[in-house]
Amino acid sequence: MEKGNYSLVTEFILLGLTNQQELQLPLFLLFLCVYVVTVVGNLGMIILIQVSSHLHTPMYYFLCSLSFVDLCQSTVITPKMMLSFLSKKNTISYPACMTQFYFFAFFVISECQMLTVMAYDRYVAICYPLLYNLMMSYKVCSWLVGGVYALGLAGATAHTGCLLKVFFCKENTVNHYFCDLLPLLKLSCSSIYINEVMSLASTTFNILVPTLIIIWSYVLIIGNILKIQSKEGRSKAFSTCSSHIIAVGVFFGSIAFMYLQPSSGSSMDEGKVSSVFYTIIVPMLNPLIYSLRNKDVKIALNKVIERKSQ
Repeated sequence: MEKGNYSLVTEFILLGLTNQQELQLPLFLLFLCVYVVTVVGNLGMIILIQVSSHLHTPMYYFLCSLSFVDLCQSTVITPKMMLSFLSKKNTISYPACMTQFYFFAFFVISECQMLTVMAYDRYVAICYPLLYNLMMSYKVCSWLVGGVYALGLAGATAHTGCLLKVFFCKENTVNHYFCDLLPLLKLSCSSIYINEVMSLASTTFNILVPTLIIIWSYVLIIGNILKIQSKEGRSKAFSTCSSHIIAVGVFFGSIAFMYLQPSSGSSMDEGKVSSVFYTIIVPMLNPLIYSLRNKDVKIALNKVIERKSQ
């Protein structure tokens, strides 16, 4: 009988982060706090950039888009994970699982590409300051952001389309806290060769290539910064890049650990911890990193607070 793109499995059981009962409530409260900070931080950053004319520049246009991606990515994963800490049996239907994976793939690919675009923005700002307004016009920025979302849409559609053709017939216990690609493929009863090829291509295009572009951008940026004569000028140039470097390091480091590790039972358990960083912790940290380390954001926030208090 032709298997087609259907499955005998109608629902999956998500094992979650841990099966220790004494940790369920503390973890629920911890991730509830993390999610609240994520929503407030990213939503606050979006609103602040929108209402502050001082922040209507390409750098903050991209940061606003990054905050939107982080907010959505966290919302796709965190509420369902928090619910698992309160449920005895954490299940998710097959359609809901595929839907969660689709939006997860869309937003995580978009974040990879958005961080790359932000590195390009810093490269143009420091290496070609006189041409910055021309090279990073509103039209160019709009095309770049549109391209980021187009790549996310294409990648998510391709991944999910291939995953829908995978046949799940026996095992339905997913060793993860959400419907991620690698733990789902471990349950397959059919060939996953196409999925593995797609995963390799996606990892190369969305992790390896952006990482190399970002590294090369910062090699050129650092080279130009070192040519600046004044110590104050070098410090100011470095400060505009430091927040982005931290965000890139945490995000790409954790996602590379998950998807570039050899597949095994132990690495999957370690991968769950790594996944927490790029799906939950990084979306919380990004607005904090960019607000606490950025004078322009602090000034804009103070002006908004003063305006509201008058």
